[in-house]
Amino acid sequence: MATEGPAADPFESVESHEGVTEPSKRRIPLSLELSLLIAASLIAAVLMKTFLFAAFYIPSVSMQPTLEVQDRIMVNKLVYDFRQPRAGEIVVFDNPLVDGPESDGLQERIAKAVRDAFGLRAAEVPDDFIKRIVGLGGDVVEISNGVVTVNGVAIDEPYLHPDTVMRDFDPVTVPEGELFLMGDNRNSSGDSRVFGTRPVEDVIGKAFVLIWPFDRASGL
Repeated sequence: MATEGPAADPFESVESHEGVTEPSKRRIPLSLELSLLIAASLIAAVLMKTFLFAAFYIPSVSMQPTLEVQDRIMVNKLVYDFRQPRAGEIVVFDNPLVDGPESDGLQERIAKAVRDAFGLRAAEVPDDFIKRIVGLGGDVVEISNGVVTVNGVAIDEPYLHPDTVMRDFDPVTVPEGELFLMGDNRNSSGDSRVFGTRPVEDVIGKAFVLIWPFDRASGL
């Protein structure tokens, strides 16, 4: 009578059986994995630039000496969803001298987001302006004897060049929900003295950091 061998161990790995191997797992090719990773990273960057931050370069002298031509800045696009703008902050807003479409289509918004992601979108030409908030809704702004006053009080403006010359500007009351905006280079800036106050809703975001050139990188 034949003797039965030992019972098979139900927990024994299949690799222990001679001649039996576990089927190899199928893997995504490395090149495809890298392509998917790059695509996902680009999409994430575009979405972040579209909804959170935007990069701009400065094409004009209107914000000197704070910002020079070809400087790169980052703009926070969400901050004013949680609080109101404050006097002294630098903001990017829709160009008031250009009549653009009421709203961009999806393709145009994606194209702008890609330009933002690589800092290829200019503040001031042709779509956007960058200026400093001088007056808020309800404020009375005036320039007299080269000094800006808000509600009758001279404001401290250490960012101006010592040789700044400003013509007198008659008092104007800023409507509620709007801003009085001026460039730091008062001798060469088209701002609210020219195009008037602008609605807060036209503000794209708050400039918060100068990122290039690196030797001048700083908060704004």
